[in-house]
Amino acid sequence: MLILTRRVGETLMIGDEVSVRVLGVKGNQVRLGVNAPKDIAVHREEIYQRIQHERSMQNHMQHLEQQSFPASFDDDDDGFFGR
Repeated sequence: MLILTRRVGETLMIGDEVSVRVLGVKGNQVRLGVNAPKDIAVHREEIYQRIQHERSMQNHMQHLEQQSFPASFDDDDDGFFGR
């Protein structure tokens, strides 16, 4: 982990396209401003973890659905009774 010290108004760069500026410090809270391209998601950690959890649950549900309904039972299949 890289540890940096910055004062209010100072910026750090992440690569060529992401900048993080210290906007203010009040007590134990730090206000940060992040400039990043629109294709780079920027989230607070707790929001990122929630998104990852929801994606994991969706993937798990899709996996269960695929196991419950095998591809051999597609709508295009004549199935057991024929058409």
